[in-house]
This record gives sequence, structure tokens and C-alpha cells, in this order.
Amino acid sequence: MSKLLSAISRGTGRELNLSLAGKIAKAAAGVGSAVCFLWALSGCQTQQSAFAEVSPPDAPKLAEAKSAEAPKPDVIVLHEGDTVRISFPGAPTLNTIQQIRRDGRVTLPLIGEFKAAGLTPPDMEKELIKQYGPQLVTKEVTVSVDSSAFPIYVTGAVLRPGKILSDRPLTALQAIMEAGGFDYTKANLKKIRVIRTENGQTEHHVINLKGVLQGEQADQFKLKPADIIYVPERFSWF
Repeated sequence: MSKLLSAISRGTGRELNLSLAGKIAKAAAGVGSAVCFLWALSGCQTQQSAFAEVSPPDAPKLAEAKSAEAPKPDVIVLHEGDTVRISFPGAPTLNTIQQIRRDGRVTLPLIGEFKAAGLTPPDMEKELIKQYGPQLVTKEVTVSVDSSAFPIYVTGAVLRPGKILSDRPLTALQAIMEAGGFDYTKANLKKIRVIRTENGQTEHHVINLKGVLQGEQADQFKLKPADIIYVPERFSWF
């Protein structure tokens, strides 16, 4: 009887040991699966962050292209005939409205003659602050353009060659019409020349206005202040 009980106890202990071992193995497998899952998840997140941090190789070029395509504001340069309004917030008695004369100057209180032509309004403000100096309690001057003159010079085979003053931008054909139009007996409409000086450099532009007059193309050549339009004669050597 004792032997039987001993055998049963040994068998039961062995079964218990096997059951316990099975449970431990299952638990270990579960932990291993969880570890693998967490490792895989962290790997995915690392890959995603790596991909997120990588910029396209052409991104800087695209940004530069967009900035280059952005339109730039036109810079206003004062010319003879322009009317400017000059305000002194700290000394309103000095406020004045002046038209720039043909010599490019205006006459201002306290300082007299001042060369305004060729300056932008912000440049003129800075120069006036320097000129008035200690006479201003508030170092502030405002320059605005009340009206702008647009000087153009037309010469050659036109009916009224000379200087044109317009209050608005013109195209080449409009400026020639302001000069009385072409002298059709001798004007070469295909080789109109526009002479322009910018930043000390002289540019020559040749345009064909015959096609414009015949409706074959549009007059898209817009003039800038102080442009010179030369209408050559037919069979001219220059």
C-alpha cells in the first residue's frame, strides 16, 4: 500500500512538474512574442521618422525657383516734372509740395536748392534728414509722389520730334503717336530703335511696329522714363 501511494505521488509530482514546465514555456513564448512585436514597432517608427526627416533633393532648388519667380515691386525713381509732397511730422510748417524742375532740383525752406531727380522717395527722405540735421526735433521726413511725369524723347522720321511729357507709362507706338506719328514718306517701321540707359549702361532695342500697325502682332514694348525712340529712314546706313 505504501509502495502504491509512493508511486502515485511520484507520478502526480511528475505530472505537476510537466504542467508547470508547460505553463512556463507558454509564458516565455508570450513574452518573446511581445518583445518581438515591440522591437518591430520601434523599427517601423524609426523608419518613419527617418523618412520624415529626409527632404527631397530638389527642395532647395524649388524654393529658390519660387523666390525667383516672385514678382518684385517696381522702384520709383524721381524725374523732372514729378510733383512730390514733402512732410515733416515734427515741423509741419516746413511741409511743402514741389514740382521737380528741368534741372532736377526743388527749392525747399531753410536749405534752398536740393537735387531730387534720380533719387527714390526713401533715398530722398534720408538725404533730407541729413540736410536738415539739428533743425529737426523729430528725425522723420516723408516723401510721396503726387503726380509723376513720364519724359520720353522721340527723334527721326516723325512729324514732331522732341520731348514728350506724359502722366502715365507709354508703349513705343503711343509715344510716336504723341510725336505726331510717322513720316510715312521715309520712315522705316520695321527697325524702330529704343535707346535706354540704366545703371550707367546703354541698351539698344530694335522693334518692328509695321506688324503692329497691320494687326499681325501687339505692341508690347513698354517704355521707361527717359527712353529715346529713334525712327530711322528707309535705306539709312545707321
